[in-house]
Amino acid sequence: MTAAQTVTRDGRAWQAQYLLSIDDKTCIGCGRCYKVCGRGVMTLRGVNEDGEIVDLDEDDIERKVMAMDDAGACIGCGACARVCPANCQKHGPLN
Repeated sequence: MTAAQTVTRDGRAWQAQYLLSIDDKTCIGCGRCYKVCGRGVMTLRGVNEDGEIVDLDEDDIERKVMAMDDAGACIGCGACARVCPANCQKHGPLN
């Protein structure tokens, strides 16, 4: 068994699916993933008129999106993917 593979309470094999990326082109910035994640993996950012992800305190924000903040804190539970209405996240095992 690898570090990323574990078992459920009753002994079934379970493979963690870590958050690898968030597509800022399809993210709608609803924050549902942020609310369900208790690990601080994501944060809300702005997208400026040039399409760059910037802090929210910038002046020329066109829209808001979720962005990776602390990828190392992800435990691979997949809760964020289950609540995302835009299907903008990519998940997978550790390589």
